[in-house]
Amino acid sequence: MRLWSILGNSQKLDGGAMFGNVPRAMWSQWVQPDAENRIPLACRALLVQDLDGRNVLFETGIGAFFEPKLKQRFGVVEDRHVLLDSLRKAGFSHEAIDAVVLSHLHFDHAGGLLAAWQQDRPPALLFPNATYVVGKRCWERALQPHARDRASFIAELQPLLQASGRLELVENEYSSTLGKSVRFSFSDGHTPGLMLAEVVVPGRDTEADATPARAPFGGVAFCADLIPGRPWVHLPVTMGYDRAPELLIDEKRAFLDDKLARDVRLFFTHDTGCAMARVTRDEKGRFGTTDDMPQLTGLAA
Repeated sequence: MRLWSILGNSQKLDGGAMFGNVPRAMWSQWVQPDAENRIPLACRALLVQDLDGRNVLFETGIGAFFEPKLKQRFGVVEDRHVLLDSLRKAGFSHEAIDAVVLSHLHFDHAGGLLAAWQQDRPPALLFPNATYVVGKRCWERALQPHARDRASFIAELQPLLQASGRLELVENEYSSTLGKSVRFSFSDGHTPGLMLAEVVVPGRDTEADATPARAPFGGVAFCADLIPGRPWVHLPVTMGYDRAPELLIDEKRAFLDDKLARDVRLFFTHDTGCAMARVTRDEKGRFGTTDDMPQLTGLAA
């Protein structure tokens, strides 16, 4: 099994929105804003090659589906579909992906499922041979969004996924498509039913640290918007986009405690400088990261 970090289209969003109630004087030391107070964000996917014989892509980033006016509004940087270019550079095509796992259906995580925008052409799904693995409650939220997050969804996407005949909705720890190779947990602080995927490293016990390590680390957790990047590992840091920040902090604490205890690495989608890192906790109980890896290029696991 090999791990690849696959960059999609990058984005610039308001730093205040990304850091919630953290003062600009503090967060601007972590990420430098531009003249419009926007910070750079990656939209990074995780590709697991030969996961029980499958090529599995975790998320697709924002993609290039927006028409020009909306592309500018939401700070999408590139015109082309960067995810497809990155897959090709790694030696893969979107047709070679057997499963796409989506933590939720906000456009900056699922937009890469769609082909790049072309005038007078309707949206079209990519990954024609993949099963689309989505959390059941995430799916229900996308079908009936709240007024607060309605603009975060792509109205055309859900009917296309449904019509594909390749949609699996997950509501338990494991999916029928991926079996025991990927374990799911769920979070509600950012959006209802955010689905957090953990890639289980072969030879490691999945329940606790009862079995000695037979791999460099105990697994890889795709943090999605529970922890967008390294600054958000610090418990009090949340986003203005989170529906329930206090709940999210409690969920984040439990998540990090678990990953630290089992030596599971964190994979970040929005951190421009780090794809994967190991959790740490100092003598005061503050979480952090070490062994930061800017990219994964066929990392054996």
